[in-house]
Amino acid sequence: MRLFPSLFAAALGSALIVGPVLAERPRDQDRAFRATQEGRSMPLPSIERRIVPTMGGADYLGPEFRGQTYRLKFVRDGRVIWVDVDAATGRVIGETGR
Repeated sequence: MRLFPSLFAAALGSALIVGPVLAERPRDQDRAFRATQEGRSMPLPSIERRIVPTMGGADYLGPEFRGQTYRLKFVRDGRVIWVDVDAATGRVIGETGR
């Protein structure tokens, strides 16, 4: 019977240590939303409306937010294409895999 209180205390202690560490890392969409609200980034749908039509039928798989840039991922004929876009201006600043 003495084992349960010890295990409970250990589990609670671990949760108190690990919980804040896990909660501190913001998700891409949270960071992107904050950047848009602060005027540092265009809204993602605006960027997608500019870039997706220029990709000649490649399938759009989604974005990654990297602070000052969006990285849009496409695939065509089994090849992955990454398009880096300036988040503030919507201008393409790099492309790989095309």
